[in-house]
Amino acid sequence: MTPFSIIFENDELLLINKPAGVSVQGGANIFHPLDEELSAQLGYKIHLVHRLDRETSGILVVAKDSASAAKWTKLFSQREVKKEYVAFCTGIPSPDGKKTKMEGTLMGTVEAHGRTQTAELHYKVESVAEIDLPSDGKTEDRTPGTDKITLSKIRIRLGTGRMHQIRIQMAKALSPLAGDDKHGDFKANKRLRKIGIKKLCLAAVRLTLPLDGTERTFEIPLPDHMEKIEREYKSFGATASK
Repeated sequence: MTPFSIIFENDELLLINKPAGVSVQGGANIFHPLDEELSAQLGYKIHLVHRLDRETSGILVVAKDSASAAKWTKLFSQREVKKEYVAFCTGIPSPDGKKTKMEGTLMGTVEAHGRTQTAELHYKVESVAEIDLPSDGKTEDRTPGTDKITLSKIRIRLGTGRMHQIRIQMAKALSPLAGDDKHGDFKANKRLRKIGIKKLCLAAVRLTLPLDGTERTFEIPLPDHMEKIEREYKSFGATASK
């Protein structure tokens, strides 16, 4: 397995760039989880501080010992650590189900760990692209290249950290994540696969945490499968108007 990329390290923790498709923790039918593989890579047992979904890529914090893990888990729960994500979503968010809104806060609940939990998410649409798709050829009045789908590049900041929170709340706002086969738009995902968009388009790209008496921010580029989308559809480079 390819060694994990270490972004930062001190006496207590490491920041890892987790690839999409890698489970953070082992379990039934899970092979090569990050906690086991990274421990083998480093030569000592690491301790998880928080989680990222298997298909989500980006910055993950792990601790070098149990005491540090407890400390940083508490800081996460107290919102002392700020996480920001970038997602490509189908459509533009409509928090009230009617009018699209380029920037806002989503408040609601999600089902996580067998119970209903409050969820808070802040988002901003950075850019929008209208993408041509191959026609499905099912009707005579459609010609190749006339089908379109809207993709939004959205920056997301979490107010709470719930399981699958971003995926669930963006779907409720009528702008599900591209490539999300659990909470997303299955028909849209099928159409997107025609142009090679097959993976979940969500990445934890920015993390701000208290270190040595000050706040430090770490940021990474988009993963290859998302960078490719942005590169191929140039309109993502233009800022969305409000």
